[in-house]
Amino acid sequence: MPNPHILQVSQLTQKVRFMLESELNTVWLTGEISNFIAASSGHWYLSLKDQKSQVRCAMFKGSNRRVRIRPTNGQQVLVRAKVSLYEPRGDFQLIIEQMEDAGDGLLRQQYEQLKQQLSQEGLFDLANKQPMPRAISTVGIVTSPTGAAIQDILAVVSRRNPLLNIIIYPCLVQGELAAEQIVQSIVRANQRMECDVLIVGRGGGSLEDLWCFNEESVVRAIAASTLPVISAVGHEIDTTLADFAADVRAPTPSAAAELVSGELTQMITRQIQLIQQLTSRLQLQMNRWQDKLTGLIHRHQQCHPVQKLQLKQQQVDELNHRLLRIISQQKQHAKINIERLSHRLNQTAPNKQITLWQDQQTNLHKRLVATSKHQLDNKKSQFGYLVEQLHMISPLATIARGYSVTRDQNNAIVKRVGDVQVNQTISVEVSDGSIEAKVTALNKVEKD
Repeated sequence: MPNPHILQVSQLTQKVRFMLESELNTVWLTGEISNFIAASSGHWYLSLKDQKSQVRCAMFKGSNRRVRIRPTNGQQVLVRAKVSLYEPRGDFQLIIEQMEDAGDGLLRQQYEQLKQQLSQEGLFDLANKQPMPRAISTVGIVTSPTGAAIQDILAVVSRRNPLLNIIIYPCLVQGELAAEQIVQSIVRANQRMECDVLIVGRGGGSLEDLWCFNEESVVRAIAASTLPVISAVGHEIDTTLADFAADVRAPTPSAAAELVSGELTQMITRQIQLIQQLTSRLQLQMNRWQDKLTGLIHRHQQCHPVQKLQLKQQQVDELNHRLLRIISQQKQHAKINIERLSHRLNQTAPNKQITLWQDQQTNLHKRLVATSKHQLDNKKSQFGYLVEQLHMISPLATIARGYSVTRDQNNAIVKRVGDVQVNQTISVEVSDGSIEAKVTALNKVEKD
């Protein structure tokens, strides 16, 4: 058998820890706290158990600072933790990152899941938010008519802007029926369209008390509202899903009232500014109309027959002046053209051209005569040289020196003894004539 791969204990615990952390990663679980220890280092050590099992846990100082509850043995909690292994002892354990009371923890988990779902659908996108109206005269309020929130809103409005109209759409804001009534009130307000903006909210409370504003139906009703919605739920530290869906979030109902009411003095100042702007614009428009009227009167005067006749007379004078100026310019241009053409004609007169051609002909004739004479002299010299050369090789010159040329009866030159026969008549040509002779004998000279 092949040798097995042998591990050290530390290698085994390291591998198991890696497997646990990579496979399970983060988990949510609920259980009862036991063996709770708050170490002097600030870390917490405890066990989570149910009726059948328990698991060791550790929560380090950086994470437990954010825990709102004070853990005690026997307390039911909801935790989010990483599965790990404590290598020195080989103990399986959880590293807790978040801890809440079991009741609030489950609600918080549902809150996060629904928040993620609606966010992915785009209900919380800023692009879907409506701007608040610049001028608000009527405010609708979706809340309990007997709660503290409506009293706070009315008090702020009466102090800041008593002219603001208030319409209350009553509904429950806590309990099982609250979500349904809130949705009905929002729908009713959108159907009536009798207000400029809608405030949806209530006073503070626990997560469970405020839960109706985390219900999906309420969140979707707020997001679908045609009227701009201000969410004013609880205190500043409380955040519900209605806050994310609303067009504007106010930290408290009183803050929402301040947002929609505005100071009366500010509104009066704004009205005065608007009146001043309107007056200024009317004055500007009147000035424009006055300028336009003046222009029309001027145009009317310009259109009068006398004005038109004077204008036409002035135009005639201007045209006559322009015509005289153009005629003068044309005469000047014609004079300049005549002088230029006369100069060109003188430059191209036939007499001058004929004289020029005659001079050119005379020069060409002289060049031709000189060239012909030169060529004739060259030809004469060449001819004399050729005659001399021809005379040197001529048979007549040879005969003149004492030689003769013998020809047979066919006038063919006799070059050898064998060219003639005995008794044949031959002719011997000498320098001053020819001799008729008859061959009497043939003597042939033998050559070495």
